Amino acid sequence: MNAGIVVVGAGQAGFQLAASLREGGFADPITLVGDEAALPYQRPPLSKAYLAGKTDQEGLFLRPPGFFAEHAITHRPGLRAVAIERADHRLQLSDGGSLPYDHLVLATGARNRPLPVPGADLEGVRQLRGLVDADALKADIAAARSVVVVGAGFIGLEFAAVAAARGLAVTVIEAAERPMARAVSAEMGDFFREAQEALGVRFVFGAGVTAISGRDGRATGVALADGRELPADLVLVGIGVLPNRDLAAEADLPAADGVQVDAFLGTPDPAISAIGDCARFPTPFARGLNADGTVRIESVQNAIDQGRCLAARLVGKPAAYGALPWFWSDQGPHKLQIAGLSGPGDDSVVRGSGDAFSVFRFREGRLSAVESVDRAGDHMIARRLLAAGTPLAPDQAADLGFDLKALALRRP
Repeated sequence: MNAGIVVVGAGQAGFQLAASLREGGFADPITLVGDEAALPYQRPPLSKAYLAGKTDQEGLFLRPPGFFAEHAITHRPGLRAVAIERADHRLQLSDGGSLPYDHLVLATGARNRPLPVPGADLEGVRQLRGLVDADALKADIAAARSVVVVGAGFIGLEFAAVAAARGLAVTVIEAAERPMARAVSAEMGDFFREAQEALGVRFVFGAGVTAISGRDGRATGVALADGRELPADLVLVGIGVLPNRDLAAEADLPAADGVQVDAFLGTPDPAISAIGDCARFPTPFARGLNADGTVRIESVQNAIDQGRCLAARLVGKPAAYGALPWFWSDQGPHKLQIAGLSGPGDDSVVRGSGDAFSVFRFREGRLSAVESVDRAGDHMIARRLLAAGTPLAPDQAADLGFDLKALALRRP
């Protein structure tokens, strides 16, 4: 009997691969190994709808429990993969057992970057990555009065908006000089700073955290490098993530900043592939961003598209991965949507004004990304323009009289 495909990681990427394999007619065994106890679920709602009580755990599941039996997908929850025996095509597990494989897929995701200061292990200091984290935060929010968020990235700001809506005093500490500095333009960062402040959120920029103070084992405040201390009975740390690359690295696969894969999502070992948050891959949309043209993307879109792409290769229909990256973030009443990949040196052109506008980014004279707030039409047009590589001049992007939709629909 064939060993089939073993997938390490039962998140969005791993689940999508398994589902797409069955959709593509793959008949051999499929095993999903996941280190969480829950069924595969969506992570984006954790910082928004789930914390706000607008959905429950069942509403997060990617498929109901019966799906896995119906599609002959074996889900092994609560297990960690601890070693890959490449020569024997065998995966060692945390319970002492092992699984043989014909093809192994690493969909190990990423983990939160720890805050390396004294007091980071106090009760009331939280991070948000999985369902267990979200449940702990739910309980903490119910008893909290003052909240400090360390990091003004997507997760930190989404949580800040939810906490402010509950009437809590929220302060966001950010080492950079504006929110989401690595992800969006200065224009978009400034807009969301003002939008969050309108919700009651206070910002402290250019600040470093030196310690979390506490009493009786529980956090009571956050100490800053300039000597200030901010009171807090709940601290959320959101300072980025690290790819779960150790399993690959210990198996002598290239994995400096994520598991390195080729355009077909394969590693140098033909029996091992990698997808999702843990994978670093080449893409034409990274042109000019770095020397080698590879990126590692943490997004639902990327996880889903890579799962589908790899499934197609594994059923005999190989194609290079070339999906356009796109992202979103819901913060209070506003939705931010991003298409493409921008860099800090990209030029910016604003289209529209007020509370609904888009920022078109250009690198080396070419459209690189479009950031839209509450302009879903611009976002969809941008995805078409970027995917097709349609030329667009900065003055055309800024001109509200220029018909972007007609340009996007124009046949090449």
